[in-house]
Amino acid sequence: MKRFSLKLKLTLLYTFFTLLVTCAALAILFSLSNREVLEAAQSKLESRVQESTEDLRLRSGTLQVDNDFYSVTQNVYLSLYDEDMYFLFGKVPIGFNSQPDISDGELRTMTDGNISWYVYDMSYRVSDTRTVFIRGITSVTEAEESFVVTLRFALIILPALVLMTAFIGYRMTRRTLLPVKKITRTVQEIRADADLSRRIGLPEHSRKSGDEIYGLAETFDEMLSELEEVFSREKQFTSDVSHELRTPVSVILAQCGACLVDESLTPEQREQILLIQKKAEEMSAMISQLLFLSRADQGRQPIQRERLNLSELTYMVAEEQQFLAEDQGAAAKIHCRIEPDIYADADETLYIRMVSNLISNAVYYSGDHAEVTVELRSSDGTVTGRVIDNGIGISEEDLSHIWERFYRADDSRSKGGRSGLGLPMVKWIVEAHGGTVTAHSRLGEGSTFVFEFPVSSHSEEES
Repeated sequence: MKRFSLKLKLTLLYTFFTLLVTCAALAILFSLSNREVLEAAQSKLESRVQESTEDLRLRSGTLQVDNDFYSVTQNVYLSLYDEDMYFLFGKVPIGFNSQPDISDGELRTMTDGNISWYVYDMSYRVSDTRTVFIRGITSVTEAEESFVVTLRFALIILPALVLMTAFIGYRMTRRTLLPVKKITRTVQEIRADADLSRRIGLPEHSRKSGDEIYGLAETFDEMLSELEEVFSREKQFTSDVSHELRTPVSVILAQCGACLVDESLTPEQREQILLIQKKAEEMSAMISQLLFLSRADQGRQPIQRERLNLSELTYMVAEEQQFLAEDQGAAAKIHCRIEPDIYADADETLYIRMVSNLISNAVYYSGDHAEVTVELRSSDGTVTGRVIDNGIGISEEDLSHIWERFYRADDSRSKGGRSGLGLPMVKWIVEAHGGTVTAHSRLGEGSTFVFEFPVSSHSEEES
């Protein structure tokens, strides 16, 4: 199911409730207006009939009317009758064909065909001996039609009102959620390049507005500052500790070497000293890795790019790892499928360390009968390498964590001299060369590590 953005949801909610309130208000308004229109028509009819008495004159015993009596004012037609319902003067609207009896002072609604009429009769004593009747007629249908026109106009305006409301709501919501968008983008950038120095950086006047979301953004910036300081102290601590540990470990290795030269050692003593030496060498290697990563974190790890024959370097590393495996008594077989004469701009020391880590990991986790394949090819300006093994593999849940420092999936992968720093080093080296590294594995079916980086350095490509 498609998930809508918060901005769209708030816009739709704002538009819906605005439309709901508008429609309810219009419904009430038109309901009252319809009644008001009809009442106004009745009031105008009665007023016009009553005012028409001023247009009647009795001169020399003859009844006369002014011209205003014949005029149709406010859609009211006037007619004058005698006591016997004989038509004397005035006008009758077209379509009103009936001739109802006089009903003095009563407002009636009459229907003639498809048209409804208001009829109002009023008696008027012209003299002591003579009384006439004034009849006023107005169309109810025309009054209602004028209201219907207004209603239709409102229905035409309503869609425009909805669009305008949606537009205004969208702009308001977008402006309100702008800090959220900036927070999201900042987090994504931090995740992409691990740069905690980034800030949301809202304008100063926005921070003083009192808006809760802007307050959240400011709090997020403060949290980033604190995290940056904490990580900076942690990196410095790691660097300091690694430096401090190098000297005692070097002394331990030197003393182990000196002790092993002594021929008076018993076999048991020699075995114990060799064990101390082995663990000290593992510790020395781990300290070296920590120093490397610490310098990388602080941006102090130099990269000396030069034009290298990666094919020859990869062959050399694979052969070296084969000799090391045989020297340790492992029946490992390292096969090479390397295209000849692949040249690229790379740091020789870092490239050798990267390939060595990948191959040694593959041999170590493949057991006594390891079958490791090293591939290297170049295509479309990109160097692609693969290290494939038939080892114990990595579970899906652990696969996303293997690039984390000191992470080791389980006991079978953590025994021995593995510190969990090799793959983070590989990742940094590949990314420092402008490339990417990925891992594909199934538990019990082996693993494949793939690295890619451009043949040329960025500086050469730009030039």
